[in-house]
Amino acid sequence: MTLKLFELVGTDDTRPFSPYCWRTRMALAHKGLSADTIPWRFTEKGAIAQHGSEKVPVLLHGEKPVVDSWVIANYLEETFPERPSLFGGEGGRAVMRMMNWWGDIAVVGGIFPLVVADIPAQLAPVDAAYFRSSREARLGRPLEEVSASRDKGVIAFRKSLDPLRLTLKTQPYLGGAAPNYADYIVFGGFQWARTVSPFKLIEVDDPIYAWREKLFDAFGGMARQAPGYAS
Repeated sequence: MTLKLFELVGTDDTRPFSPYCWRTRMALAHKGLSADTIPWRFTEKGAIAQHGSEKVPVLLHGEKPVVDSWVIANYLEETFPERPSLFGGEGGRAVMRMMNWWGDIAVVGGIFPLVVADIPAQLAPVDAAYFRSSREARLGRPLEEVSASRDKGVIAFRKSLDPLRLTLKTQPYLGGAAPNYADYIVFGGFQWARTVSPFKLIEVDDPIYAWREKLFDAFGGMARQAPGYAS
C-alpha cells in the first residue's frame, strides 16, 4: 500500500521544517521506505482534521492514518519488521521513549527561543500571522523579544547537550556504530533549525557538529539536499 506523509512547509514546498516530520522522514529512510509527501501549512487544519489530527506529521498507509512522530516510528517498526530496526529490540524502544521526551524538551524546546523569530520569514502572510499570534499568545511577548538574548541563550543550550556530547565522544552515533531512531529524534531538531534560521547553534569543533554532518549526509544526503542555511 502507498505511504503518504503530510509535512509542514512554508512558501517553499521543498523546504519541510517540522522537527517531528524530520524524525519521520529519517525513520522512513532507515526502513528503506518511501512516502509521497503532501505539503501542509499552519492554516490548513482541515486537510488533516479528517485524519484525526491538528498537527503534522500524519502518515497515511493506504487509508489508515497514523498520527504523531513517536506513534509513527512504532507503527513502522511493527508493520515492517523485516526491514532494519529503528529501536534494536524492546530494550531499545524503552530507552528511546525517554529519548523522545528529552528530544522534545531539551532539544526542540531549547532551540525554539533561539530561532522562533526567524520562522515567519519562511511563511506566507496568512500563515505568518497565525504563527505569530498563536506563539506570542503562548509566550506572552513578541517573538523578537524571545530571540533577542539568543547570543547568551545559545551558551546554555550548548551546555544542556552535554549528555549527547559525552556519548558522541565514545561512539559515532547514539545508536552505537550506526544511527537509529535515537539519533533521528535529536537530529530532527537540528534539521528544523537549519531550514528556518541562519543562527549558529553548534561550534565546528564540537563532537555534535561532526555527528550532525554525518546525518546530513545519511541516506544519500537527503537532509542536506533540503533547502536550508549553513548554520
